[in-house]
Amino acid sequence: MHIATVLKYFMNFRIELALKADKEYNQNAHKVTGYDEYLYLPKSLKVEANINKLQHFLTLSYDNKVYNIMMPSIKKYGSNPDKLLLKYLQFNRVSKISTAQNTITKFWDYFEEFILQYKGVNSENFIYYLKEAEWRFNFELRVKN
Repeated sequence: MHIATVLKYFMNFRIELALKADKEYNQNAHKVTGYDEYLYLPKSLKVEANINKLQHFLTLSYDNKVYNIMMPSIKKYGSNPDKLLLKYLQFNRVSKISTAQNTITKFWDYFEEFILQYKGVNSENFIYYLKEAEWRFNFELRVKN
């Protein structure tokens, strides 16, 4: 098989996972018990020099599962955000329902390990990798229970 065929197959798979996650969340939105936001940047990059590469998403938890929503891209502020924007990201955060975020922090740890295998993800496709990690996390949790 050609590499382009394989990449297309997996991208279609990730898109289907994202649609399935949306459908499942919409059926369970009333069960949300907590949420928190996450700023992801590969550990090899420094925040100050790579602020435009931050991926910002909101993680919601329900029934020991998670659902992720991408927040607006930092790129809308231009290609050279200043220190004021860094301060904004540090101090202006989405408020939380509760401080007990066990499922969410477990997902974030899982996601950090999961995303390493791809050695860089295009920002336009990041949501699909996030949704794949979400699906795997939720599925593995169900299999273990």
